[in-house]
Amino acid sequence: MAATVGETPPDRAHPFLLPALLIVGATAGFVIGGVFGGHWADPSWGFFVGLVRLVGQIFMNILKMLVVPLIVASMIAGMAAMGDAKRVGNLFGFTFGYYVLTTLAATGVGLFLVNVIAPGVGAGTAGATVPAITAQQVQWYDAIFNLFREMFPPNIVKAAAETQVLGLIIFSITFGYILTTMGAKGRPVLEFFDSLNEALLKLVRLVVWLAPIGVMGLVADRVGKAGGGAVVWTELRHVAWYFVTVVLGLIVHGALVLPAILFFATKRSPLTHARHFLDALLMAFSTASSAATLPLTIECARDNAKISPKASGFVLPLGATINMDGTALYEAVAVIFIAQAYGIDLTLGQMLIVMFTATLAAIGAAAIPEAGLVTMVMVLTAVNVPVEGIGVILSVDWLLDRFRTTVNVWGDTIGAAVVERHAQSGL
Repeated sequence: MAATVGETPPDRAHPFLLPALLIVGATAGFVIGGVFGGHWADPSWGFFVGLVRLVGQIFMNILKMLVVPLIVASMIAGMAAMGDAKRVGNLFGFTFGYYVLTTLAATGVGLFLVNVIAPGVGAGTAGATVPAITAQQVQWYDAIFNLFREMFPPNIVKAAAETQVLGLIIFSITFGYILTTMGAKGRPVLEFFDSLNEALLKLVRLVVWLAPIGVMGLVADRVGKAGGGAVVWTELRHVAWYFVTVVLGLIVHGALVLPAILFFATKRSPLTHARHFLDALLMAFSTASSAATLPLTIECARDNAKISPKASGFVLPLGATINMDGTALYEAVAVIFIAQAYGIDLTLGQMLIVMFTATLAAIGAAAIPEAGLVTMVMVLTAVNVPVEGIGVILSVDWLLDRFRTTVNVWGDTIGAAVVERHAQSGL
């Protein structure tokens, strides 16, 4: 699918072709998983299920393979463009502060809606058990400690293998800055990483054309694991108001709050901005992983939205690590829903604790599918709500994970535009 020299790449000549193919792939996945989900655990269907799963797994593996080299190359290349350590420090501080504020805003939206709609009142606690993934004791300060711990991994190779993005970012920034201070000796290495960054982005453009098939495999496998369309529908009915509250909160934050910030901070059109990142948003929904979507997000930022490589290469990897607006909103709603289901009335002070700890938990959550379940234990523990309540919402978490990941990535893209505008005004 690659274009020859002088030709317009197909995703630029036909900007809606890839999004349309992604929608077709996701729809086909829902249909396959919904229709054949009842046979997913049947050994006689092993070859078919394995083939569908293999397609999705290979695609995810390719995306994850690109994440680490792209982060390292884009960060070091970005340092070559900035050079000044003070400038980098200001950029990091502004980006971090912006992401924390938008995450707090998201939790505020979630808390308001869950208290108005009250989806947990009368919902009951049938199925309240502690899933193995969350069976661990965590405290509110664990998120802070883990955040700093991940900044300084003892083994950078192991951090790369485990996709510990924050540690890679800190290493790359520091290494890139050292190279800028070495003059002529450091210039060849900087030029290497700059060329590597460009080569990786070209590779991303090729890989994304595998996305429709990969997305079909991922979605079909996930719906199939859930038991098929009839089972998914039954599970949704049990926690329908909770599901509606989370999705409504994500819509309010993603379609009103964040676009308002984008427009007033950068004067960019939210609709145009969304069109520029449509490929990445659909990929985020399909993969439920900010990290796996990151290569495409960076490519869309540079080629579609025309956000400078300096801003996109720095802000987007950082956002994929610490900016989890959708996750924070979801955790706030989930905790209050569980409290309501148990008949626990939380005070205003406890609501503020939920807001604070949900923000910390989201910042410390890994950019992988269903990471919010692990950090939710911290929020529940902070306000003495039974951890067993997670079992009530577990059946629909895999689907909500796709919605909140899409909002996470959407927030990252807006952050990149806002930070770029700030940088242009003298950062």
